[in-house]
Amino acid sequence: MASIRTAVPFSPASFCVNRMNHHLESSDYQKLFCRKMDSAELQTPLLHGLPDEIALLCLARVPRQYHNALRCVSRGWKALLSSEEWHSYRKRNNLAESWIYVICRGTGFKCYVLVPDPTTRSLKVIQVMEPPCSGREGVSIETLDRRLFLMGGCSWLKDANDEVYCYDAASNHWSKAPPMPTARCFFVSAALNDKIYVTGGLGLTDKSPNSWDIYDKATDSWFSHKNPMLTPDIVKFVALDDELVTIHKASWNRMYFAGIYDPVDQSWRGKENEIALRWSGPTVVVDRMLYMLDQSLGTKLMMWLNETKEWVMVGRLSDKLTRPPCKLVAIGRKIYVIGKGLSTVTIDMDMAARVDGFLVSSSTGPLMEHDFSPEKCSVITI
Repeated sequence: MASIRTAVPFSPASFCVNRMNHHLESSDYQKLFCRKMDSAELQTPLLHGLPDEIALLCLARVPRQYHNALRCVSRGWKALLSSEEWHSYRKRNNLAESWIYVICRGTGFKCYVLVPDPTTRSLKVIQVMEPPCSGREGVSIETLDRRLFLMGGCSWLKDANDEVYCYDAASNHWSKAPPMPTARCFFVSAALNDKIYVTGGLGLTDKSPNSWDIYDKATDSWFSHKNPMLTPDIVKFVALDDELVTIHKASWNRMYFAGIYDPVDQSWRGKENEIALRWSGPTVVVDRMLYMLDQSLGTKLMMWLNETKEWVMVGRLSDKLTRPPCKLVAIGRKIYVIGKGLSTVTIDMDMAARVDGFLVSSSTGPLMEHDFSPEKCSVITI
């Protein structure tokens, strides 16, 4: 006699328990879920009928594009999505998603949030933001962890200022951050090891023509010290191998040379000047390798070989696709070349190949109506 099977209704709770129960046995996970909430929130479970530990396992698998909606459900969910526990869990379990933040200037500047679309293998605009200081010129932009910092700047009516604005991608919120010790605009900056380094620029006083300002994420504060280099003419920072490569323009002969600043002992030493020969192109680091987009005669992706102290060409890119001037950004092993109108060329470094000298890549046309050029591209992963 044939057996009779009875359909069992699908239960989200049973699914989560059966699939993820082994996570609950680890002591690391128990430490992970020590949330700091007030007494009223502790009395309310994240999901009714489920322990909070199981609820976290389920909620952490919700795609990032729906996180703004999750924040609106309750105070408990909003606190969870802004917590270190939430981000640590998503990162540890390969659930974190990387979004690209592109600053473009038209009348003022706006921040366009681009998301990789796995179905079309291209980027799409998911959000457009207008920062509080969008009317300024000479603003420097850096990223630390999940926060985007907009520093300094000036306008026709106001000289260089020390204000800093911060966008927290975890809470989708803009706020004022501690001001810089020195008012600056059109200056050089870089982010390295949870610190932001700034130097140079316009609007400096006689007392600080050669100073560095450093923001420390751990203390949420700035401090200053004198530039240890003999020349103040730094035109570019490149964060590489836990050090800052500094590109200088000598005032006496207008030539470019390079140095290295070690943040640990706050010392500077000389470096081969060959790395400064192509200083003006945008750069990105992928797996500790430095890449630069040379836009002087056509568009070429270059790679710095530290062993031989030279730039070598990876391949050419069509100007019709890149639409320079461009900026570079990387997610994993993919380099995104973002040009005017948010035109994008994607280069997968694991599959990079050349045909007649041109790099094999995928591209998408402009993602906005205006031909605004990108000023800065950053990646925030949550």
